[in-house]
Amino acid sequence: MRLNRFLAAAGVGSRRHCDELIAAGRVTINGRVCTDFSAQPAEGDHVKVGSKMVRAQQRLDILLHKPAGYVSTRSDPNARDTIFDLLPPKLPRLFNIGRLDAQSEGLLVLTNDGDFAQRLMHPRYKVDKEYEVTLDRAWQPELAAKLLRGVMLDGQRAKLERVHSIAPTKLRVVLRQGINRQIRRMFYELGYEVNRLVRTRIGNLRLGDLPRGHWRPLTKAELRALDPKTSSPARKSAIVDRQSAPSRDLSS
Repeated sequence: MRLNRFLAAAGVGSRRHCDELIAAGRVTINGRVCTDFSAQPAEGDHVKVGSKMVRAQQRLDILLHKPAGYVSTRSDPNARDTIFDLLPPKLPRLFNIGRLDAQSEGLLVLTNDGDFAQRLMHPRYKVDKEYEVTLDRAWQPELAAKLLRGVMLDGQRAKLERVHSIAPTKLRVVLRQGINRQIRRMFYELGYEVNRLVRTRIGNLRLGDLPRGHWRPLTKAELRALDPKTSSPARKSAIVDRQSAPSRDLSS
């Protein structure tokens, strides 16, 4: 296994980040700096990044149903509960792919494969993320077009790909961006408060009936479907809420 892949498999980061560490002379094998990208550590070799020993781990990818009240980080200065408190300590060291804010719920993917995380998060792959949104009052369907066109947040246009009403105060929305608290802030711009936000899908991976606070490993079939390199390209057309503009509904 090439050195950059060895480091990525150990959870150091993406292969690109590992290449940067190797080029900077921060990686040693058996006490000697190694800047050879083609080097292949043997079993029993001591590989370090800086002063920290690195050990190859078995790859693990899991789906977690995050409850409200947990933060998507390994540690928090305010001593709040974190998503890692929901996992057994014997698991390999994992990191979450993307985040959900403390009060949001639903699907999170965690992994120790830096390459997989990088591919899944990169904007060019346009991976769909689907949410159920519960509002503080009845939704006005004619406002869906504004969400599809986008509103300005942090100097950039934030938009949704699909908006669909499923109850007077409940919507199903899809986005492909990752602006901080994007959905809550977009609805706030239209005069609404989001009372509950649940992520139900990432790509072809669905939350299903997994109970809150529980987790399970991803299957090989799910990984193939979730990996942007092997899944089909995301559709580019935005789908308008059926109630707001039935004549323009592009959904299948």
